[in-house]
Amino acid sequence: MKKTLLLGVLTTILFASCDSNKDPFAIGEGSIGNLDKTIQMRQVDSIFAEDSIVKLNPVKNAIGTQGEVEIYDTDGNKLLLLSPEDENDPNATVTNVQVFDSRYKTEKGLTSSSTFKDVKANYTISNIETTINAVVVFLKDSEIYLTIDKKELPENLRYNPNAKIEASQIPDDATFKYFMIGWEPDTTTEKE
Repeated sequence: MKKTLLLGVLTTILFASCDSNKDPFAIGEGSIGNLDKTIQMRQVDSIFAEDSIVKLNPVKNAIGTQGEVEIYDTDGNKLLLLSPEDENDPNATVTNVQVFDSRYKTEKGLTSSSTFKDVKANYTISNIETTINAVVVFLKDSEIYLTIDKKELPENLRYNPNAKIEASQIPDDATFKYFMIGWEPDTTTEKE
């Protein structure tokens, strides 16, 4: 009986230590920290139980978390903005994550406080789209996309919304206005 109890305790400790070794700030394929692309909005409360969750568009009579939420750590630092596929469905999965805290980083060291030089050194750029006030940089084989304010660009590129901007035209020291992760909703899983 004592051996069985001891074995159970050791197994529990082993599983707990394996789980605690996961970096809560790692950005990987389909995940960021303890959040992954299969998580439903109603599960966000338990994943970020130690943090503060601010509901941006509270839904009347909602039983759980649904709609966009901001996540703050215990020191009041804004960590993430989570946006679901459907604001009115607590079973909707998170489809967009805006990363604010620079502790979140990819395996190649990219963070929200990185520069465009870090992107060029570690990633292949698949596409650059121009908007009125920014350029959006999409990374090949990655769920990450970055928005760079046109104020970061040379003067001759700032005021033409139709200009085709190449990676070579973006200065190395350009910083990110938005550091985003986009996940396609999984339509193959049934909702509970």
